[in-house]
Amino acid sequence: MTEFEEIYRTYFNDVYRYLLRLSGDPHVAEELTSQTFFKAMQGIQSFRGACEVRVWLCQIGKNCYLTYVKGQKRTHPLDEADLLELPEEGDSPEQLCERRDQAMRIRKVLHQLPDPYKEVFLWRVFAELSFKEIGQMFGKTHNWACVTYHRAKAMVRQRLEENET
Repeated sequence: MTEFEEIYRTYFNDVYRYLLRLSGDPHVAEELTSQTFFKAMQGIQSFRGACEVRVWLCQIGKNCYLTYVKGQKRTHPLDEADLLELPEEGDSPEQLCERRDQAMRIRKVLHQLPDPYKEVFLWRVFAELSFKEIGQMFGKTHNWACVTYHRAKAMVRQRLEENET
């Protein structure tokens, strides 16, 4: 088995899950994951090792996703099912609309967060990585990842409150 095959086997699921969370569509995520590994294979010589391989691959995947979005002229940055609870029996149409509006406000706020807050938040919530894994990706401690995540969460809350006033 070649070194790149080992990279593929090791990181395929992480990259796929990340792209699935970004796109919200399994078919799109599969296609983007393929593109990601194809581009990584072409550019493996330029990988300097300044970050973890998973971070490098997910950055390539993110760029593939952004290219896809530009081509589609529409965005699906977050899976609405993750932001909204499923409708309960008896929810009125007004309540459903309010939940959808809230999800849209959260999406907008998330995309305005600066890095590394946005990245840490997305890795934690949507890729379901532990603080230890996130810290390793950034070359930091798990405490740094935890603090960064909670600060990002506080920023989201604050910005949502500011937008409501």
